Amino acid sequence: MNPRFRKMKFRSILIPALAALLTVAFIACSSDDNGGSSNNRGDLVVYSGRSESLVDPIIQRFKEQTGIDVKVRYGNTGSLAATLLEEGGKTPADVFFAQDPGGLGAIESMLDTIPGDILGLVPEWARSPENKWVGISGRARVVIYNTDRIDPAELPDTLEGFTDPEWNGRIGWPPTNGSFQAMVTGMRILWGEERTRAWLEGIKANNPVEYAKNTPTVQAVADGEVDVGFVNHYYLHRFLAEEGDGFSARNYYPRGGGPGSVVLVAGAGIIDGADNRSQAREFLTFLLSKEAQQYFADETFEHPLIDGVQTSAGVPAVNDLARPIVDISDLGDLKATQALLRDVGVLP
Repeated sequence: MNPRFRKMKFRSILIPALAALLTVAFIACSSDDNGGSSNNRGDLVVYSGRSESLVDPIIQRFKEQTGIDVKVRYGNTGSLAATLLEEGGKTPADVFFAQDPGGLGAIESMLDTIPGDILGLVPEWARSPENKWVGISGRARVVIYNTDRIDPAELPDTLEGFTDPEWNGRIGWPPTNGSFQAMVTGMRILWGEERTRAWLEGIKANNPVEYAKNTPTVQAVADGEVDVGFVNHYYLHRFLAEEGDGFSARNYYPRGGGPGSVVLVAGAGIIDGADNRSQAREFLTFLLSKEAQQYFADETFEHPLIDGVQTSAGVPAVNDLARPIVDISDLGDLKATQALLRDVGVLP
């Protein structure tokens, strides 16, 4: 075959093939995973102390609606806070989404000031007085009780009543849990150190059964291992959603209020010097939109923090609770709380 002809024939095959490959590459780069048109508006890196099962669905909605690619590192709130402090100014994180105020307080010096239009979406009690973080959803502290063994009318008005010897061996609690420690921090603020110490010693004298976290505490109450437990309100509603009204446990919101009725927040802050600051602000604004707040009410059974969003069935409105007045930013003082818990012998 003539070499010139062979060369022309090769080109006639190669050029269309390359064109086809470039077309495929272009389509792949301009389409998202669902085959739709992509509108990539940059990246966002979130360190989330909230579990993937709880928040990934709403993060996916944010990605779909904004075209912002969100990369999430999931972990325990306390561990992620320690990681952020270790990484310092070199952290890739743009947003810290924490399970409780303690985690946010631990890294508050690393957080940027949040604009007033975002802060103003939530009530004053649910945000940092220094404008460094904003609450995303509310979580009330409750006493979970076994419905087969306890008449709620006989439950003490406040947590102090559970130091009575009649509760010996009947209490479950998760002292290593961040929300429990935040509640004890609130107790220190409201009651003072000595009264809080006396409460811890009184509960310890009643031989409480220790659990790793809230979920097994609720299950233990329903199974009759213990009669009552100290947890966050929404864990019960997850069980009810899965097992129905026959689940043998219910929430009790202490009638007398006090630290046993404190409302904690899961919240978020923007890292000072974040590479993707505008995307971070857009993310926080979205989390406080009616769509996202309704998601937290319906799917995670938490208290919405903006007006015009209904709580899930069976969850009282946050304004109807006997919630004590406490500066929620002070709940970040976990080191002193943990020191007290260790001194009393509740923590190793």
